[in-house]
Amino acid sequence: MQVFKINTSAWGEEDFYLMTSLDEEQIKKIIQPMVDYERENDIMYDNEDYINALEQRYPKATIKLYQDFELITF
Repeated sequence: MQVFKINTSAWGEEDFYLMTSLDEEQIKKIIQPMVDYERENDIMYDNEDYINALEQRYPKATIKLYQDFELITF
């Protein structure tokens, strides 16, 4: 399992984390065309749309979306 920080826009608050069994290339193969289409056609996908697309393409993969992590301070 790996954790990736996913950035699809200029807005940092829209970044999300993906814990998954997928590799970077598998993720890019699905999300990059969506981001390109979004930019060219003035539509908006939300983070759930990206996750749904990954789950449809890779139904046996582990894919968990996190918007943020809990902070443990010592």
